[in-house]
Amino acid sequence: MLNDEHVELRKSVEEFAREVVAPVIGDYYERCEFPYDIVRKMGAMGLFGLPVPEEYGGMGGDYFALCLALEELARVDSSVAITLEAAVSLGEMPILRFGTDAQKQRWLPKMAAGEVLGAFGLTEPGGGSDVPGGMRTTAVLDGGEWVINGSKAFITNSGTDITGVVAVAAITGRREDGRPEISTILVPSGTPGFTVSKKYSKVGWSASDTRELSFADCRVPEENLLGERGRGYAQFLQTLDEGRVAIAALSVGLAQGCVDESLRYVRERRAFGQEIGRYQAMQFKIADMEARVHTARLAYYHAAERMLAGLPFKKEAAIAKLVSSNAAMDNARDATQIFGGYGFMNEFPVGRFYRDAKILEIGEGTSEVQRMLIARELGLPA
Repeated sequence: MLNDEHVELRKSVEEFAREVVAPVIGDYYERCEFPYDIVRKMGAMGLFGLPVPEEYGGMGGDYFALCLALEELARVDSSVAITLEAAVSLGEMPILRFGTDAQKQRWLPKMAAGEVLGAFGLTEPGGGSDVPGGMRTTAVLDGGEWVINGSKAFITNSGTDITGVVAVAAITGRREDGRPEISTILVPSGTPGFTVSKKYSKVGWSASDTRELSFADCRVPEENLLGERGRGYAQFLQTLDEGRVAIAALSVGLAQGCVDESLRYVRERRAFGQEIGRYQAMQFKIADMEARVHTARLAYYHAAERMLAGLPFKKEAAIAKLVSSNAAMDNARDATQIFGGYGFMNEFPVGRFYRDAKILEIGEGTSEVQRMLIARELGLPA
């Protein structure tokens, strides 16, 4: 049951998505252009500061409020939704959870206002799901400064005009057993030795910013260490557990958007003398789509409820992410089929939904990783 504040937030974001985002986002998508004007308006609404305490310029809400906003945005467009998701869950939350007060005071107020975006530099070109085994980026202390060398891949929000800082995971030493000691270091945009590549040419999320980063003797002050030295991987795991709930909400939004568009279309489209919504084949397909959305929404609500209550939620987050990303992919495929040839045209939302859905089964932990996490939480051997 949503409280009054959650209901009002959901309604306001739904109206914003329908009235502000929907009319223009297709053009941004076709041009592969980052929607700065939309982001600015989202910042003015306070969306980037939803789970940030008021003392740091935020709205003082909870993480579930962010999830509700993501779901409503993704009903219309996932590029805008993932920009918000990454900015908050990957950009702001690590600083909020692990940063010093000075780091929080420096970055969070501007981030909460949407004036500055943050990013999290974790994945590497030769890595992927094997984060510690695939990490090659290093950071060495030298004269009170961290000297960073290496590269990162697929980093969202890392190269926009308003990107302010990237939290970079790097090997800062070796433990006694030979395993890498991984720490997280804040690297402001424009730091010498920090290079941002051109945007990727992506299958979907075409109006979001995703780039490869490189570091060549990049120096930042020692106090830019985020949290404790050697705790970077643990910080990342906690960040991802929360992020999976947010990605599940985004996935539910996309899946719901497929239902919305399909319902509208089958009431307008006529074939063989009647509305195609009168045919049982269409009705059953849409019924299955709605069932997937309902089930996935309950899964992420449950995970969010446990998270906010301070209860273990790793398994529930993995289930929510797995179920909802599957629902998004299945609904996008079915919606495209319902639209027929028009579903293959990018001018129609379902065409964009189809392109955007696949990454939800990959980003912030693949479906295979989610199954592995669920199995481990059930006590099966690692």
